[in-house]
Amino acid sequence: MSVSITIDHVCKKFGDHTVIPDLTANIRNGEFFTLLGPSGCGKTTLLRMIAGFNSIEAGQVSFGEQVINDVPTYQRNIGMVFQSYAIFPHLTVRKNVEYGLKIRKVPRAEMKTRVNEILKLVHIDELQDRLPEQLSGGQQQRVALARAIVIHPQVLLMDEPLSNLDAKLRVEMRAVIREIQNQVGITTVYVTHDQEEALAVSDRIAVMNQGVIQQTGTPYAVYARPANVFVATFIGHSNLFWATVEKNGQTVRVVFPNGYKVTMDNMSDAVQDGQTVVVAVRPEEFSLALTPAAEGPACPKGLTCQVVNRTFLGRYSNYFLKFDEAMCVPGQPSFEFSQDLGHTERLFDVGDSLTLQVNPQKINVFTHDMSMSLIRDVSNDDNA
Repeated sequence: MSVSITIDHVCKKFGDHTVIPDLTANIRNGEFFTLLGPSGCGKTTLLRMIAGFNSIEAGQVSFGEQVINDVPTYQRNIGMVFQSYAIFPHLTVRKNVEYGLKIRKVPRAEMKTRVNEILKLVHIDELQDRLPEQLSGGQQQRVALARAIVIHPQVLLMDEPLSNLDAKLRVEMRAVIREIQNQVGITTVYVTHDQEEALAVSDRIAVMNQGVIQQTGTPYAVYARPANVFVATFIGHSNLFWATVEKNGQTVRVVFPNGYKVTMDNMSDAVQDGQTVVVAVRPEEFSLALTPAAEGPACPKGLTCQVVNRTFLGRYSNYFLKFDEAMCVPGQPSFEFSQDLGHTERLFDVGDSLTLQVNPQKINVFTHDMSMSLIRDVSNDDNA
């Protein structure tokens, strides 16, 4: 039977170095919860605290109503899947999967039934007599998953389980993992630095940076309505522009440095006239202006840019752009525009000038320091 997990103001230090200063999260019973962030952000450290491999300097972790801070790892009833598979090379597939049940002294008849069921569930029943060296990476990962689930743990913990696989196999295995988790219904905490992987498998995602959860929400929420610029630029790509708020009664616009104005109907009531903001535009949130020449600089119809490179990606073409530097937040690796090839009649070449408009229902607006969204009802915690 799975349980909810409550992480209440936990702190983790290694000597004088604080990895996680003060972190709180609530993981729902039966959900697929992903810790996503760059290397060194504390996500694996947090997973190891849940597992009992790392101590907790402050706060507490609970499974359901039980505080588990001082419960040894072997008594926490967890299943664990590691990046390196960690299956025994001298044991067959069946014996690897049986191992946890033997340690728990499960009766032989029950053990046989449970192992048969899990081997079929992960589609490795025909491989049960093979040794790990005779298996592909994806097959070995299925063995590790089967071994973790067969013991009927309350919680399944997965630490970068697909990072050793090639790109095609990663896509296949993330679908397998998600399907199995849905069937078993076990509370799962999954660690990855791969944004696409997190979006594909998760019920909810906690985006971490420097030991702090920046935002918790559904994959759609953290992609479409990031709580700050870190989330906007870490998950997918966002082009960042300076702008100013123009507020006249109930009408709110964002005004770009070239004078291009966009009327917004979803801004927070807290925005002030004249306030400097950062506008984040994803590549797919641009569209070509119908009248690129506009009506002169006094009334620009969009943001003018030049194509500096083009990448053909089958379903769409991705353009790398150059804008006037005064419009752009500095330090960005690239500015991009994605053109859906199913709805276009022309590809653009390097050197072409474009006038791009933005979709006011899709773009995101942040405070000048980039720490907070100014879009109405966006929260960094969907439990709040």
